[in-house]
Amino acid sequence: MRVAVLTTSYPRYPGDAVGRFVADAVEHVRRRGVDVDVVGPEQFRGFGLTYGHGVLGNVRRRPWLALFAPALLASFVRAARRVDADLLHAHWLPAGWVAARTGKPYVVQVWGTDVELARRAPWLARGVLRGARLVIAPSSALAASARELGAPDVQVIPSGVDLPVDVGAEVSPPEVLYAGRLSPEKGVLELVDAAGGMKLVVAGDGPLRERVPGALGFVPHDELQRLYARAAVVACPSRREGFGVACLEAMAHARPVVATDVGGLRDLVVDGETGLVVPPRDPAALRAALERLLGDEELRRRLGKAGRERARERFSWEAVTDATLAAYRMSL
Repeated sequence: MRVAVLTTSYPRYPGDAVGRFVADAVEHVRRRGVDVDVVGPEQFRGFGLTYGHGVLGNVRRRPWLALFAPALLASFVRAARRVDADLLHAHWLPAGWVAARTGKPYVVQVWGTDVELARRAPWLARGVLRGARLVIAPSSALAASARELGAPDVQVIPSGVDLPVDVGAEVSPPEVLYAGRLSPEKGVLELVDAAGGMKLVVAGDGPLRERVPGALGFVPHDELQRLYARAAVVACPSRREGFGVACLEAMAHARPVVATDVGGLRDLVVDGETGLVVPPRDPAALRAALERLLGDEELRRRLGKAGRERARERFSWEAVTDATLAAYRMSL
């Protein structure tokens, strides 16, 4: 079986965090003996739309770049047609649109931002989803959204996670960690409001960086793992979330999570068992949960241990790769 992954986001060098979750999935499938090619921005012309702040972010910052979108898609289609593959695995709906124009069988994986956009043009998304042999969603919430958009066959396959061999020790004074994009939908401004007086470490970049004091910007993957290992609590305050990679990585590090009750975070965090769940857009509730955890070391230890076990049982790369390969076989 030969598979080609179509994506507009893929790491460019060791340690690059961009598209890391796509690359990790590719590598685990390759380890099972499957021949996987990647058709990403290095195989087609990006016209300044890929990387940086992402396609949508780049267009918001420089609207004139939207003029190059047709040329990007045309270049992407040509590259996808050239690849020798039995099955295409398209990440995000725009790559699904590309796959649909190759004449090859394809599966399409939705991730969240693409679904939000598709709600504005459901007629366009519907054709891509209905033409796919299978639609993959990383969470139950996104699977439901894909069905609402017309996908006839949807399977939930989450991202996987590697569990570190050792769990790190918290630093003193205890730190609250946020890891992710600094944009409104991630709820980072609510977190800044809620965490006043606390030691807040923010790893990420985005359009709100100037409003987040002390933000570190994007950090390499290895450095991010060290930040998880020293944190007392990890905050995931999103207003919407397709999956929640940072939340899962925190659980793998046995760190208790304060997460909002949205999207894919609901599949990850069990309130009072692996973390604390609060309403979105509610800084007061978020602060109360953070204060509760920071003031109770035993609760942090118990929730963190349960979260790590949940990550091991439900989100190991072995289980995720098994499900992915089964989906490929079913789609041929």
